[in-house]
Amino acid sequence: MSPGVMIALRLVGMGWYIATCILIGVVVGVWVDGILGTAPIFILIGLAVGLVTSFVGLYRMVLQAIFVEDDKESDGR
Repeated sequence: MSPGVMIALRLVGMGWYIATCILIGVVVGVWVDGILGTAPIFILIGLAVGLVTSFVGLYRMVLQAIFVEDDKESDGR
């Protein structure tokens, strides 16, 4: 595969990762709020957990991508 396609697939994967983390957090929050009969407190907690999880995961993915590109460049020299 060409490098452009690989970069595009990696970016799409990162987008899906962010969306999935946030969606799971909110769905779990809605479920817990429904069981406990509370206001949107657990929805907000789930949203916060999803955002933090997606940020940390995205940070790790970007670092990995940077180090892989640096390794490829150093091998070619």
